[in-house]
Amino acid sequence: MSTGLGTLLLADARLPVGGHTYSAGLEPALLDGMPSDRIADYIAARTRTVGLVEAAASVLAHRAVGGAAAPGPTTDGPEGVGVDAGALADVHEALLARSPSEPLRDISGLLGRGLVRLADRLWPEHPAVKALRTLGRAPQRPIALGVVAAVMGPDEAEVARVSLYDDAQTVASAALKLAPVDPVEAAGWVLGAEGVISASVAEALAVRGPDDLPARTAPQIEGWSLEHQLKTRRIFVA
Repeated sequence: MSTGLGTLLLADARLPVGGHTYSAGLEPALLDGMPSDRIADYIAARTRTVGLVEAAASVLAHRAVGGAAAPGPTTDGPEGVGVDAGALADVHEALLARSPSEPLRDISGLLGRGLVRLADRLWPEHPAVKALRTLGRAPQRPIALGVVAAVMGPDEAEVARVSLYDDAQTVASAALKLAPVDPVEAAGWVLGAEGVISASVAEALAVRGPDDLPARTAPQIEGWSLEHQLKTRRIFVA
């Protein structure tokens, strides 16, 4: 698969990995009273915090399975891919340590399982996919994204941008179901986030290892997620 096509596929909301169940925290934010005219600011805030952490984790996962030179013992895979399962596990643990909200860990695991299912069907014998399975039943979405991107072909800069774009687009798409929003306006929010997304891509690429993974949090988003899991009437799981 060509690099360009792999990138487009990973950025496509129609990819069957469960993304339609997630609002990136927008539903609980609106239910708590955040006005819809602040959604663009919400996207920017997520990009600088949650988005950056996840993008950096995706980059490190990509490197661990051969997307870039990975330190330590590796297992050679097809087409010269080197897989460092230990490094992948270290990145996963570092990400979990920076994800204090259990509901958000759960939804990330749900989305991660969707990517694992995709990889299992398309590349069941690939060493990187086998390494991904060793993380357990629910690898976090950024880790699975980085591994699948490495198998497909996108480079680490592309996987960082896909991770951040997907987060912004998830918010914008959810807004169309949750608020009286013109779809053109929602598209404008994503285009307007280009600057903060590009800056965050650069920060994600500068991360050298799990200990260097940013620990930026969004306490209000985490609090909203804890409240949202108790609601019986909701459109999205988080």
